[in-house]
Amino acid sequence: MTEVKKIKVEVAYARSVDQQAILEVAVPEGTKLEDAVEMSGVYKRYPEVDLNKHAVSIFGKKAKADTVLNEWDRIEILRPLQVDPKTARKEKAERDKAKAEAASAAES
Repeated sequence: MTEVKKIKVEVAYARSVDQQAILEVAVPEGTKLEDAVEMSGVYKRYPEVDLNKHAVSIFGKKAKADTVLNEWDRIEILRPLQVDPKTARKEKAERDKAKAEAASAAES
């Protein structure tokens, strides 16, 4: 009987700034991302996690659920965006412009 080699991976999830977890799990070599997430126990700890709704990455690079993992890969379960980045940049530019105009008017 051949012994299956185990590799260690991490599953990271941050519910909020105050609630974060990095779970280390030993999985059989050849394990897919979705299976490692299941084995990590993250679903029991954070029931809102759903790989159909949450994007995932490995070390910050977008990954698919069927990605085969390598030793010490860190799977990051990403929360949905709260604000559209394009909208946030536009609002910041408007605030900065108003602030600059106010400072200019105060100098005059």
